[in-house]
Amino acid sequence: MSNFSKVNVLDDARVELHDQLSLTGAEISMNHLPAGTSVPFVHSHKQNEEIYGVLSGKGKVVIDGETILLSEGDWLRIAPVAKRQFFASDDASMRFVCIQVKENSLEGYTMTDAVVE
Repeated sequence: MSNFSKVNVLDDARVELHDQLSLTGAEISMNHLPAGTSVPFVHSHKQNEEIYGVLSGKGKVVIDGETILLSEGDWLRIAPVAKRQFFASDDASMRFVCIQVKENSLEGYTMTDAVVE
């Protein structure tokens, strides 16, 4: 069995990578909102924080009633209980990645978990 998984999702509007990559510690989705559209619902989570990275375009997110403008290169962490909804701007689409992990579950990170060979 291989120690890696690979998938290409370049042209998909939304893809959750849990099954495609056999993820065991996180959920990752790739998302594309055409200009003038939005995620069609407001949501929050019970346990999982979400980390969003804007890959291209621009838009906004409304978190607990507060509007935050987003553009390429922006990264954002949202607590589980926060209510959120994403919108592409009227004149540009927005591509973003969402990484979902259990809040407070990180036991190590690159500097403490890496093994240099």
